[in-house]
Amino acid sequence: MKRLRVDDLQTYDTSIVSALSREDAIDLALRALDLARRLANQLDGDSSNSSRPPSSDSPYKGDPTNPPIEKAAPGDAAVPAVPALTKSTSAPSAGKTPKPPGKRTGMKGFWRSQPIGATIQIEHIPPACAHCGAELTGVDLARRCASAHHVLELERTPGQLCVKAEKHSYFEVTCVCGHKTVAHPGEGLRSHYEGRKRDLQLSERCLVGPMLATFVAALALRSHLSRSKIQAFLLDWLGLELGKATINRCIHEFGCASEPVVEDLIKEIQAADIVHVDETPWFQKKALCWLWVVVTAQTVVYRIGDRSRQTLVSLIGDAFLGWLVTDGYAAYRHHAHRQRCLAHLIRKALALAEGHYPASASKFGQDLLRDLRRLIQRVADGDPEAPLKRLVAKIKWNCQQNQYEIEDKVRALACEILNDWDAVVAFVFDPLLPPTNNEAERALRHAVIFRRITYGTRTGEGSRFYAAGLTIIETCRRRGVDPWAYARDLIANARNGNPAPAIPKAA
Repeated sequence: MKRLRVDDLQTYDTSIVSALSREDAIDLALRALDLARRLANQLDGDSSNSSRPPSSDSPYKGDPTNPPIEKAAPGDAAVPAVPALTKSTSAPSAGKTPKPPGKRTGMKGFWRSQPIGATIQIEHIPPACAHCGAELTGVDLARRCASAHHVLELERTPGQLCVKAEKHSYFEVTCVCGHKTVAHPGEGLRSHYEGRKRDLQLSERCLVGPMLATFVAALALRSHLSRSKIQAFLLDWLGLELGKATINRCIHEFGCASEPVVEDLIKEIQAADIVHVDETPWFQKKALCWLWVVVTAQTVVYRIGDRSRQTLVSLIGDAFLGWLVTDGYAAYRHHAHRQRCLAHLIRKALALAEGHYPASASKFGQDLLRDLRRLIQRVADGDPEAPLKRLVAKIKWNCQQNQYEIEDKVRALACEILNDWDAVVAFVFDPLLPPTNNEAERALRHAVIFRRITYGTRTGEGSRFYAAGLTIIETCRRRGVDPWAYARDLIANARNGNPAPAIPKAA
């Protein structure tokens, strides 16, 4: 039976329907019933019976004090449903050129109005002569101040945050051999982005110290504050006046400093026994990308790229021998050792059991829902092998009986389970495997909230830095390490060119 679409309803009116034969009228009625069921199922869908995130659920659903308005009274305007806040990916209106981000040429710049009164003086003297190698520190030699700059640093102690101003002075020292050696601020990582006037150069000559830069990055990546809100927060609560460009630089410095550590974490992922993998849509300047996450017992790695097998291989490698815990996406099916997430199948079974479907479809959904939940519970309780095998055989037989069902949703779910059968029941025979992919889905939660607030990132560099920074934060939390103390050391080492410290393993 050919399905009826919503657009097809405009082709029918009273005269056309009245002229139909009995057989055609019955066919049209059945197709209209199928369309009504499909639309009703879409209307009743939420995060409990589909792949939608919980943030898409209506805030009024299930609230007895605020029942949803189903239809308006005669003569009243209909009240539209509250749509989910999603970013429009449509092309801009004809004749209108979208404004580029950032300040326009010729606009007034941001100048700091606060004077910096340094309370701490730090002197930098070259340790040895660049010509003869003689030691210069601790020797009474002629010297002069060659350069100086101020640094605003955050002092973080239990129960207290305090901003202090430091003045760093770099001296030129004249050796006994007559050569003049000058101390210079350290320089480290550099990030090049095509089309930008100036590259991001991490250097010790910076207004914002490592701890304060870490604090700014925490407000952006963990608290999901925009640059404007971070600027207002620093001024209101710390009395600190920083420009948006300086705030953006701090966030990018943290991401740039994190990238070398991420490469080491990927090697740990590729040597793990069990890896959870998931992906979610991500926008990069209105272009659809995907945010991937791979999770092990002690490591979490994020990456933004396309939704292809190549991106997956770049994370787990070509020769990965462990177990993958995933959903049903086809890119995962090349891997031999895989556990399918049963939570996705349970939600689909719940949609059949509670949706507007024929009785046979609802019966299949109820039986599958009951048996899958019972299987997870019995494996967790450590039941004997014989009852588990009987329950597994019952689930498979039920799917085989319905793989040719006339209802599309029933047939699709039964075939999906049968085509991926070994991955569906792998956890039954290996007690170390989890039956769901909740670890990866929970790891994506903060990123999904950030995406709904900011609509993603603007550049490839911004996507890399966001994924790298989030990797460091979540991995440190998973290992019981203070992520902000580690980030401070990470930025400090990246500014003076020292190797990045490794994240300690959990005890």
